[in-house]
Amino acid sequence: MILILGGTGEARELASRVPAVSSLAGRVSSPRLPEGEVRIGGFGGVDGLAQWLRDNEIHAVVDATHPFARRITSNAYEACARVGVPFLILRRPGFTPQDGWHWVDSVAEAARSLPGERVFLTTGRQDLAEFASCPQWFLARMVEPPEPPMPQRIEVLLSRGPFTVDGELALMRSHRIDTLVTKDSGGEMTSAKLEAARQLGVLVVIVRRPPLPPAETVATVDEAVRWLGTAGV
Repeated sequence: MILILGGTGEARELASRVPAVSSLAGRVSSPRLPEGEVRIGGFGGVDGLAQWLRDNEIHAVVDATHPFARRITSNAYEACARVGVPFLILRRPGFTPQDGWHWVDSVAEAARSLPGERVFLTTGRQDLAEFASCPQWFLARMVEPPEPPMPQRIEVLLSRGPFTVDGELALMRSHRIDTLVTKDSGGEMTSAKLEAARQLGVLVVIVRRPPLPPAETVATVDEAVRWLGTAGV
């Protein structure tokens, strides 16, 4: 059996093409479920995941989680190495860099050096606390309602992509946005905001992806399917 660590569009596509168990973190109350068997929730760290792999006779693991899901990727790499299960990382390419982007290594760094007066924040609800002491006004878009701490001057927009360039242009104009803060998550579902920012001359602060463990990595579902074939599963 194959274990897909998922939550992304790539994970759902892969689950539709190969027999597998898909694991979701459970941070979203109404996730988009993939085809096939699904489990929701954590494994209990490296030890728990290693034991789960043994107990369920998993023959390969494909990590198709969000590019910023650093902990589960690290835990999965270590657990697979411990148990001797082949491990693959499936990561879509990041956004195509544009002139003028201000790159930072973390959300905390973005908050420390945040320019502008009216900020469109799309880094997710788990990072909102990093901006709690910032004086700017924020439009924060996320899928689930946030919990404090959060900035004092904030409007929360609950929404799920995909988004369009026209929609993002209208949103930024109506809220007089001068700075966009986002992560280098890649993909087409959320790239429209970057094009809208370019057209409007909005400053873009973009968080680099965390480094990956030294595992084999592919960029497409087709490559992942081929890898599973060569791995004999």
